[in-house]
Amino acid sequence: MLNKSYARDALQRAVSTGGDFAELFYEDTRSSRLSQTDDKIDTAITSRIHGVGLRVYQGLRSVYVHSSNTDYSGLMKLADAAAGAIGSVRNAASDIHLVGSVVPNVHRIEQLPMDVPGEKRAALIRGICRAIKSESSEIAHAMSSLWDWEQHVTIANTEGMFTNDVRVYSRVSATAVASKDGVNQTGSASPGGMIGFELYETQVDPEAIAKEAAQQALTMLHADFCPAGVMPVVIDGGFGGVIFHEACGHSLEATGVAYGNSEFCGKLGQQIASTKVTAIDDGTIPNSWGSENIDDEGTPTTKLVLIEKGILKNYMIDRFNSRRMNMPVTGSGRRQDYTFAPTSRMRNTYIAPGDDDENDIISSMGNGLYAKKMGGGSVNPITGEFNFAVGEGYLVKDGKIDRPVRGATLIGKGGQTIMKIDMVGKKMWMAQGMCGSQSGSVPTNVGQPMIRVTEMTVGGRK
Repeated sequence: MLNKSYARDALQRAVSTGGDFAELFYEDTRSSRLSQTDDKIDTAITSRIHGVGLRVYQGLRSVYVHSSNTDYSGLMKLADAAAGAIGSVRNAASDIHLVGSVVPNVHRIEQLPMDVPGEKRAALIRGICRAIKSESSEIAHAMSSLWDWEQHVTIANTEGMFTNDVRVYSRVSATAVASKDGVNQTGSASPGGMIGFELYETQVDPEAIAKEAAQQALTMLHADFCPAGVMPVVIDGGFGGVIFHEACGHSLEATGVAYGNSEFCGKLGQQIASTKVTAIDDGTIPNSWGSENIDDEGTPTTKLVLIEKGILKNYMIDRFNSRRMNMPVTGSGRRQDYTFAPTSRMRNTYIAPGDDDENDIISSMGNGLYAKKMGGGSVNPITGEFNFAVGEGYLVKDGKIDRPVRGATLIGKGGQTIMKIDMVGKKMWMAQGMCGSQSGSVPTNVGQPMIRVTEMTVGGRK
């Protein structure tokens, strides 16, 4: 834990050359990764990250420095480096009084993952690989992994903040590779949460995710190639929300908005989506993968309505960009670890449930594509233009699911796509991912109910 008197002295020195705000972020993190391929455990890694980051503001200037040396001399050297980058003339700074605060913890942890015996952890991933292989002789490879970490942070700043938080994350993955006649197809499932090892005993059935991964790979192995064209597209819930996350969510972060690098700049209060669309970024959901008690600037996390019935209501705003935008922070300041300065990031971001029946969404679409599972893709956050692979897709003919197809991609522009959503299902669920941006890679949830887009460009084969 960061010594309060050390923090006070470092902060005071950091602003001694003209800075008007300084913040310390102390971190001590233990992590573990265990993985198996087929019948052999091939990775067993534990690591520890320990260090402190210090940033100083002077108006709209920001300096960030970090070090793994957290004793008094290390903090003073760090403060001198930051102060020197801000100015050269030392001033008499006013005294800083740090007031400790206790953060209410809404994320109950029953079993710290790293306290669980290795034999028990290994048995879990072995069971997943066995279950994948048991689905079919066409399963060529089975992979599984456990990944968890326990992060202790202390945040202090010149406004008097001195607060601590503990974050515990657990995640499991199952990956299957199906093969026939030189063709390989992959299926996967990777649930996780801000929760302990009890995740695998209360919320996630390891055999069920093994079967899910295997069945996806097998289905796509025997699928026809997807035809290309412009057509209605139904995108299922869970990881289907990755399109909103990438093509729209990033464009609502102050990281881009504050600098004019977003298609949604200056559009607060305007309609930017179909009236069917309400989108939320919520960091308060107990034990959810993208949640926190406080963000990485010490601000209590929030439930933030981004879009309400098509109207843009809020941006996600961190402390520094709140200065540029002259708008309040939203508890969205996040970072991978102490080596990164924080910036605005998504947490658990989803399109809220609607009132359309899922069966009607497909039965009334005529001919089109049903994207049951999304894969990876690319997006230009400034323009919102995206290109995403469909991990598991089906052609729909006359309102009925006809046959599986592979090789489909969805191509479009975020702002245009969300205006074309004409039906939103009643059941919403989320899926887990790691989101990369200026402040590194952080856990984020994406989600939505089943949605329908009246038309999209589908890449495939003519």
